[in-house]
Parts: sequence; C-alpha cells; structure tokens
Amino acid sequence: MAALKSDVKAFIVQALACFDTPTQVSQAVKQEFNVDVTRQQVEQHDPTKRAGVNLAKRWVTLFEDTRKRFREETADIPIANRAFRLRAMNRFVEKAETMKNIVLAMQILEQAAKETGDMYVNRQKKADADEEPVVPTAVSVHVIDARKRDAEPERSPG
Repeated sequence: MAALKSDVKAFIVQALACFDTPTQVSQAVKQEFNVDVTRQQVEQHDPTKRAGVNLAKRWVTLFEDTRKRFREETADIPIANRAFRLRAMNRFVEKAETMKNIVLAMQILEQAAKETGDMYVNRQKKADADEEPVVPTAVSVHVIDARKRDAEPERSPG
C-alpha cells in the first residue's frame, strides 16, 4: 500500500464525506490523480467505519466539516437538491464520454446548464430601488380541439 500525498487524502476524505462509495472514490482517484488505491485503502479514510478509527485528527475534522456542509446543502431527499443532481450528471457525462456516446453527453450537459441557469427554480430577481418591480403578466392560452373541424379556439380562464 503506497503512501498517499495530502491532496489525494483530502480528495478521498471529502468524497467519502459526500457519501460516495469507496469504489466510486477509488475510481475517481485513478481518474483525477492517476493513482491506484484499493477500496480498502479508501475506507481507511472514513472515520465512520471501523477501518477509519485511527484516522488522524485533521482528516476527521475535514470529514466532519465537509459532511456538515454537504448535509446543509442537501435536502432530506438528495435528488431534490441541485448539488446532488449535478454530481450525478457529472458522473453520467463522464460515463457517456467513455462510451463515446457524444449525443447522450451533450443532452446531459444541456440538462446541467438548465440546472445551473435556474430554469427549474421558482425565483424572481429582486428589483433595484430605482427600478419598477417586475410583475408577471397573464398569458392567454388558446386550446384547439383537433377532433372538431373549423372549431373556434377555447379560451382558458385567467
């Protein structure tokens, strides 16, 4: 078992604190640092596991701080949280690229752009003191029943 540099250890500890599995972390270390580490070696950096009971205090502190921040950022349901979804999309894009599936990778990247662009978040910009407040306008929707010939559009209430 090779001695790991501090930056690799920090990467491992933080990934474990974010609930990545030892296998996922081992693969990520290989990709990021080109260093082979076993799942067992990774598990020694998790203070919540029996293998990590002798972990140095500085790494335990880093783990606890990272885990605390991660939990604060995530809601009770991880999939409902942007950070969780973006991490998953990142893994999916990497997998799609290794499979040489560029179309899928581009679709995932588009979804990630939507996530970071607040497309699915119900937020409105705060108006400056000098500007008029932004008031949403009503949109008229016309519904046409394709089964009726020459049907007049039905107007939705609103």
